[in-house]
Amino acid sequence: MRIRISHSIAYSYAEPVRQLRQVLRLTPRDHDGQHVMSWRIAPNIDGRLHAGQDPFGNITHDFSAEGSIDDYTIEINGLVETVDLAGVVRGVTEKVPPDVFMRDTHLTQGSEALRALADKAASRDGSDLTKLHALMETINAEIRCVPTADHLGIGAAACVEAGEGIPQDVAHVFMTCARLLGAPARYVSGYVAASDTLPHADGAHAWAEAWLPDYGWIGFDAANGLCPIDTHVRVAAGLDFADAAPVRGARTGGQGESLLIEVSAQAAKPRFQGQ
Repeated sequence: MRIRISHSIAYSYAEPVRQLRQVLRLTPRDHDGQHVMSWRIAPNIDGRLHAGQDPFGNITHDFSAEGSIDDYTIEINGLVETVDLAGVVRGVTEKVPPDVFMRDTHLTQGSEALRALADKAASRDGSDLTKLHALMETINAEIRCVPTADHLGIGAAACVEAGEGIPQDVAHVFMTCARLLGAPARYVSGYVAASDTLPHADGAHAWAEAWLPDYGWIGFDAANGLCPIDTHVRVAAGLDFADAAPVRGARTGGQGESLLIEVSAQAAKPRFQGQ
């Protein structure tokens, strides 16, 4: 599938920004499941944009600007060709060993409710892979996924307690439970193309990946209740949302910030030549 992505992040301020610096994790890498055909990041103000990569191997762009900035927008546009590998992640350059992803973070702290959820999945007869699929199915059935635009991330423990959360939270729940079951797990940010069969699609999304010795890394999209397929574009990964956040940064000034985000991920229509 070819997926065309349009992502706009617009900031405005009641008090002008005097200096800002942001780290952007908004650029996908090629691997066996996806090929980036074109990609462009374009801030609409003058500044310095330097490409690099972080310790997890994610592509980063360091953007900095100075002056009196009342508002600005970052536009991201790209075209990615994807292949359905049934969630198996192959061809990704791995910078750190899987055991690193057994670490707890602020967003993936365990709780009695999370342990109970993990134990419920572990009770399923079968292999470790079967138990991870059972975990994904249980989370999808018991936790309501709500739109990111209307809510803030609250972390795994609070999500289970509330019985609902945004895709980011649902991914953290899966990761925490997978780690409790002994499987390294990491957070993934990306996009999902619009689909009639997926309840959470056409925009930015989050899911998890778990590592098993016989398979390597496998993706689990608990919010949609399936392993990532060719509708999914993988962008960045880390121990939790903080390591893979699309934008993180700091500024001087800029009180009264307002933020508007618009994202579209659509299957690209084929172009026919001649008629």
